[in-house]
Amino acid sequence: MKRYWSLIESPFQKFAAWVDEEGRLLRFHLRAVGAAGVDPEAENNSRKLAEVQRQVNEYVQGARRDFDLELVMEGADFEKTVWKALRDIPFGTTTSYGAVAKTIGQPLAARAVGAANNANPIALIVPCHRVIGVDGSLGYGGGLALKRKLLEHEARVMGTRFDLFG
Repeated sequence: MKRYWSLIESPFQKFAAWVDEEGRLLRFHLRAVGAAGVDPEAENNSRKLAEVQRQVNEYVQGARRDFDLELVMEGADFEKTVWKALRDIPFGTTTSYGAVAKTIGQPLAARAVGAANNANPIALIVPCHRVIGVDGSLGYGGGLALKRKLLEHEARVMGTRFDLFG
């Protein structure tokens, strides 16, 4: 199956995304560096990623709170369960790894939830940035500055102030 990729522009930073020939989102990387080498078989084609770019633009403008893209996420069953739970975290809110573990019925699996969160192949769209440590720690594969920007953006759209402990 043919695959396409493109850089995705945002005021937060440049991202990179990949879709298949049916337009299903395969990957969304928070860093554009090295994107051309991630899938050498994929064709660089911004037209094929126009819908992804449009929805990211709407998110940035505060007009979109949930992404409506068909996703193809490859991973272990546990990871897929965690990624589904991430999609249920409401826009503008945060939760902890332990809370996600409880949500999926495995209350002792907070560390495993953290590992699955880190392995999320479709970051931002599957909002792993909304998960924080129970102590307020902000570990994030896209970098702490980006995570803070995303959380502050969502709080602003909601008319609140981002506060880890509030």
